[in-house]
Amino acid sequence: MARRLGATDAQLDAVSRGDATAFEPSWAAALRMADVMTPTPGSVSDEVYAELARHWAAAQIVEIIAVICLFAYFNRFAHALAIPVTT
Repeated sequence: MARRLGATDAQLDAVSRGDATAFEPSWAAALRMADVMTPTPGSVSDEVYAELARHWAAAQIVEIIAVICLFAYFNRFAHALAIPVTT
């Protein structure tokens, strides 16, 4: 799906390595937010939030965080039910 929406092979490879440098700064900040939020109960430093806020409006930040939380829910749900990952 990412390719259909314009992601490049370099970006997909970078994401698989946890590297956001292949993305423009606004998207790199959103990916950093996801990296910080996903393994925690939502703990985000002021520095990470400030970087996100440099690039996105408040309503966009709410949407970014909502999407991160929704996909974290999907992942935890699938993991608890031992649903295999398919490509």
